[in-house]
Amino acid sequence: MIKKMQKQAKKVILGMSSGVDSTVAAALLKQQGYEVIGIFMHFWKEPSKDKSVENKCCSLESYQELKKICRLLKIPLYTANVEKEFKKEIVDYFLREYKNGRTPNPCVVCNREIKFKVLLKKMLEMEADYVATGHYALARKSKVKSQKLKNKEKFSYKLLAARDKEKDQSYFLYNLNQKQLAKILFPIGRYKKFEVREMAKKLKLPVFDKKESQDICFVNKDTASFLKRYLKLKKGKITDEKGNVLGEHLGLPLYTFGQRKGIAIGGSGPYYVCGKDPKKNILKVTNKKNSSVLYSSEMSTKMTNWLGKEPKLPAKILVRTRYRNKPVSAIIKSYNTKHKTYNIKFNNPQRAITPGQSAVFYKGRGEVIGGGIIHPHTN
Repeated sequence: MIKKMQKQAKKVILGMSSGVDSTVAAALLKQQGYEVIGIFMHFWKEPSKDKSVENKCCSLESYQELKKICRLLKIPLYTANVEKEFKKEIVDYFLREYKNGRTPNPCVVCNREIKFKVLLKKMLEMEADYVATGHYALARKSKVKSQKLKNKEKFSYKLLAARDKEKDQSYFLYNLNQKQLAKILFPIGRYKKFEVREMAKKLKLPVFDKKESQDICFVNKDTASFLKRYLKLKKGKITDEKGNVLGEHLGLPLYTFGQRKGIAIGGSGPYYVCGKDPKKNILKVTNKKNSSVLYSSEMSTKMTNWLGKEPKLPAKILVRTRYRNKPVSAIIKSYNTKHKTYNIKFNNPQRAITPGQSAVFYKGRGEVIGGGIIHPHTN
């Protein structure tokens, strides 16, 4: 009987770091009877002489920790060196977007161009059945009802927000498609973070109290310091909405729309970034937190992906314009064939809509239906 069960066990390729989420994901998959194979990805990381600030997300130290974890879990571990691909697709894109005045979202692009490409490729190479990650999200399979299909079964796959709304990462996964979703498992999506840590502690896994990793894994210290090291920055004037000079900025790429911190102006602050003039190298600010110049009633998205069928327009949706923002009501009005953008109107004006960030579309109880890159509004 045991041999028969082993033959029927489904094989899963699991993307792993040495963190608590992917570790517990591995343990849960094993408990569910899957044959689990761990994959550790070597990303590009910025060299640093200061070991106290060097990121550990893909370091040799992290790999050694993961080897110990996999021995405890009794699962094999393989590596995938994607340093060159990561540098080109993620780091160079990150720098290019800031240089061009946009605010990038590297985690979204990494999931699309690196992580899932690597895992799905390994799945084929190792003749596995599924891939899995430690993302806080849910994937659901459902039957498609259609008279045309008659007795044939057809399925669709949905991406849903995780049970833990504070840790939900569905926002970063909107570029997945039906073929990929059919092969992806999110083992911890039904649990809250404290429950994941409790499971790790109960299983005596040494990561139960490990700290959260930083938001941008390849950046040492902070984004501003990183940009200063890799971009040629030019100082310029800071003006208010009327054009009055208030001070000097350190380089336009260091500032993003709606930003408050890092604007070195004294007096009647705090100040908020409300615009840029790249030609004149001017940073525009306002000291009114709720100034109308910080709000938008419409936006556009480019490079838009639909997880299933494109909805019939106009379409009522909920949209999240930044990872930490709550979804708000909006209508996708139309598609601009000239600019290849979707035009979206908010029910209520929204603050700090930032080009380069991702806008993710939801419906119902947290179902992701699509998303795209925020683009200056086009009529």
